[in-house]
Amino acid sequence: MKSIESTRLFDYRPFWAECFGVSPFLPTSREEMDVLGWDSCDIIIVTGDAYVDHASFGMAVIGRVLEAQGFRVGIIAQPDWKSKKDFQKLGKPNLYFGVAAGNMDSMINRYTADKKIRHDDAYTPGNVGGKRPDRAVIVYSQRCREAFRDVPLVIGSIEASLRRIAHFDYWSEKVRRSILIDSKADILLYGNAERAIVELSHRMAAGEQLRDIKDIRGTAFVINELPNDLEAIDSSTLSDEEVQGGSTELIPAMNPYETSKGYSGSTSGSTSGSASEGASESSPACATPKDADVQVLRLVDPNKKTKIISENAAKNAYVILPSYEQVKNDQVLYGHSSRILHRETNPHNALPLVQAHGDRYVWLNSPPIPLSTEEMDWVFGLPYQRVPHPYCGEERIPAYDMIRFSVNIMRGCFGGCTFCSITEHEGRIIQSRSEESILEEIENIRDKTPGFTGIVSDLGGPTANMWRLACKSKKIEASCRRPSCVYPGICKNLDTDQTPLISLYRNAREIKGVKKVLIASGLRYDLAVKTPEYVKELVTEHVGGYLKIAPEHTEGGPLSKMMKPGMGSYDEFKVMFEKYSKEAGKEQYLIPYFIAGHPGTTDLDMVNLALWLKENGFRADQVQNFYPSPMATATAMYHSGKNPLKKVGRSSEEVNIPKGGKQRRLHKAFLRYHDPDNWPLLRQALKDMGRKDLIGNGKHHLVPLTQFSNALRGRQAFKTTHTGLPKNPKIRQKKSRKI
Repeated sequence: MKSIESTRLFDYRPFWAECFGVSPFLPTSREEMDVLGWDSCDIIIVTGDAYVDHASFGMAVIGRVLEAQGFRVGIIAQPDWKSKKDFQKLGKPNLYFGVAAGNMDSMINRYTADKKIRHDDAYTPGNVGGKRPDRAVIVYSQRCREAFRDVPLVIGSIEASLRRIAHFDYWSEKVRRSILIDSKADILLYGNAERAIVELSHRMAAGEQLRDIKDIRGTAFVINELPNDLEAIDSSTLSDEEVQGGSTELIPAMNPYETSKGYSGSTSGSTSGSASEGASESSPACATPKDADVQVLRLVDPNKKTKIISENAAKNAYVILPSYEQVKNDQVLYGHSSRILHRETNPHNALPLVQAHGDRYVWLNSPPIPLSTEEMDWVFGLPYQRVPHPYCGEERIPAYDMIRFSVNIMRGCFGGCTFCSITEHEGRIIQSRSEESILEEIENIRDKTPGFTGIVSDLGGPTANMWRLACKSKKIEASCRRPSCVYPGICKNLDTDQTPLISLYRNAREIKGVKKVLIASGLRYDLAVKTPEYVKELVTEHVGGYLKIAPEHTEGGPLSKMMKPGMGSYDEFKVMFEKYSKEAGKEQYLIPYFIAGHPGTTDLDMVNLALWLKENGFRADQVQNFYPSPMATATAMYHSGKNPLKKVGRSSEEVNIPKGGKQRRLHKAFLRYHDPDNWPLLRQALKDMGRKDLIGNGKHHLVPLTQFSNALRGRQAFKTTHTGLPKNPKIRQKKSRKI
């Protein structure tokens, strides 16, 4: 591997085609190329999304980044994949095709969590479904090969990123090979790929063959034999030892269900009824500087002879994962493989990974170095038009409508929620823009974005309130292998001061022409309560009546498998929210989101959640069923029945998995306990569980004894708005109590 130091994105010498200047839009047709004076494209990006020239759309970001390096970049957006014709319309690229499914995984875009076909697509003009194929990266790659067989093929986007090794495929209920194998691509770029794509492009333009470029971080490729000059760390089988830095547990054995006071605080109560006191001051958060200096890795060689080597020596090593054939046929090994992969995600200490597929090997280089603030500013400051390409016409693109007045202020997430793939894709080290860059973009929205009325719809990103938060020690950060900085409590080494975010909000509001700045990204309320002044600022100035947050569940079992804080943290935030709303003279509501059917959830857990919802006056209009996305830790639980947050073995912890249509429907029905259509199913389930005491017509019952007639239904208080709250705005949520 190369040194961890990387060339800054704006320090490369531009390619000669820089002389053509900046394109108003990256061309999508030969006619547009002719206007620009181009005889060919250096790089052609194929994407499953409509082309929106905005920094929230991946193909626009990559295209503009490459254009700024001097390359001529064309876009083929949502091509007809049934023939090669659309893939030939810009001619043959001089360097390579770059293939992406789009901002969303094509399978998640196309199918619901119940595997039903969606008939809409928010990334398509007119919100029309069916404009991209299933497994778009594979299909587009095949068409590119048919169009120009000798052109190198580079794949990326979240679809490729999360399928870089053998992965469980929810839609076929089987383990599929790495997408590199199925697409027959030359190289895969995972994560936010600016750093990798820029280096790759310049080296290819300088004459290097793609097959010889094997040392770029954040890339994966297929090799025929393993290197003999590196230390091989065999983690392909279950063993008493495995690759790890320190403890055998990813998560210390602590109580995760109370308020997220971290490793040095007390609790403030819980609704789960099963939680005890929080972790003590003495509990370790992550490696200390002293620990980092003496850290060792316990390694297992192919002959199963254990040996200890230093962290420095390990830099010349790679980790052998269980092969595709092994994980395909062994669910426990699949869980073990997932655990090993998630251990190797810190770019400062992660080792390359290799996984055999038959007689070939998929090689994953270490993750890319996160972008600096200066690089983030450069990327977001490129000359985006901030509107859809003219070929889209007047048709609405819902995904664009949602973000056109919003500003992305950061990337990454250190939450590590097991059902989410943000960390696997963007990393857990936060990459923040400068305040100056953010304020400048707000001014650009005001001056250039059609339809702006003075309302900034969001300042956020993967989360609302991780901007500029980081580990207090670069040395600790470089040695840490934990998947979360906030679970089972907030790490004592994490800087949680959100006063800079308060300053950003205030300065954004002061911009001439800005009437209101809303915060719509998901809020980490366990972090927010660490800075009460931030909560006050948020609630007083930046909530538009409702604030959506995501406790995800109330019970300890599923929360421990989600790596989410307990309801004590929610209660603490709720007290602050109501206090500051009252002080501001505003009637505002918290809207909690919950997941049904997550690994680790029992029927009783869903009963208790439904009781909590009723106790607190929430009637959800729409609910979310767990969706097993590729590479997520929770998906590994779903498939293996094991808990990869701990060491995985034949006799290791079993995880209860709600599987099958009937049980998933039941868990979803508990979230909509108020819907008469769900009452027959819930009545029978409660009887089977021995909870007939919850069936009746009293206010403490969950479902009534009999169905209401259609005439009576209309007069019941079960009508809800789209927010899930009662239509009467004077009805507030009740104070929560232990169930």
